[in-house]
Parts: sequence; C-alpha cells; structure tokens
Amino acid sequence: MKITPILLVLPLGFLASSCATAASDKAAPTAHAKLVAGDGSSRGQATVTEAPDGLHVLVKAQGLTPGIHAVHLHTTGTCTGPDFTSAGGHWNPTGRQHGKDNPAGMHMGDMPNMLAGPDGAGDLEYVVPHGSIKDGATPLLDADGAAVVIHAQADDNKTDPTGNAGGRVACGVLKAG
Repeated sequence: MKITPILLVLPLGFLASSCATAASDKAAPTAHAKLVAGDGSSRGQATVTEAPDGLHVLVKAQGLTPGIHAVHLHTTGTCTGPDFTSAGGHWNPTGRQHGKDNPAGMHMGDMPNMLAGPDGAGDLEYVVPHGSIKDGATPLLDADGAAVVIHAQADDNKTDPTGNAGGRVACGVLKAG
C-alpha cells in the first residue's frame, strides 16, 4: 500500500521537473562584444544578458593601463579606431543627465568604474535596471546597435555628459545571440 503513493509522487515529481527544465531551456536574450583597442588588439569581451530585473552586464578586460576606468554602454554599434567616437554618446533612452550622483541623472548606459590591476586585467558586473536587449520601452539594440566602451580614466559619476572619463581606450560592438 505504501508503495502506491510513492509511485504516484515520483511520476508527478518527474513531470514537474520536466516542465521546469523545458521552461528553463528557453535561453535568455543575450548580446556579446569583443573589446578591441584603437590599434585593433584584443582588450577582452563583454556579455549582456536580459533578466527580469534588467540587463546583466559582464565585462572582462585585459591589456589596460592599471588603475580605474569608466565603462559605459554607448548608443551606436560602431567601433572605428583609434578614438571610437563612432560609438556615439552614452545609451540614454530616458533622456536623463549623466551619473549616479547627478540629481538629474543617470543615463541607462552609465555603469560603475572598473579597476584594472597591475596586470592590466579588470572585471565588471552590473545590472542595468529596466533594460532589455531588443524589446520593450528601452531596448539596447535598436536600429543602429550599441557598443561597450572602456575609457582612459575614472567616471566622476556626475559631470554631464561623460563623467570626465577621458578618451576611449577600448570598444566592442554588441551583437545579439
């Protein structure tokens, strides 16, 4: 008698786990970028993954000058060296000013500074609230795409429009998939 309830629970548990697996098999929308310096040499990679709480940005950089660097999402998916001005300004679909410390800020493309260690490597993980890859009110990848840009200096988190972050030392075009 006790075997029957166990047999009934196992198939139901199996069905529940199968449904959960099927639901999680649908991959979250992502975008990837290979970061390059103005001379075309590799500077790492960036991944943006859409989640219910926003865009999860992961930047893994190399070959940077040791120290603090601003990292931003930029409006245009073009990275023409050596200065990368082709990437346009910071991604700002909500029409705000720059920086988390600016009372009129912040751009959706504003992110925390990244520390590059003595070996020139640095990592950044950040969540952009309310962002999406392609859909919704604030899609990152619109008709002209988007880019990840690493700047020469730290972002002061308040000066509009760039945070006094200096020149652009690495850039990567974000591509869906």
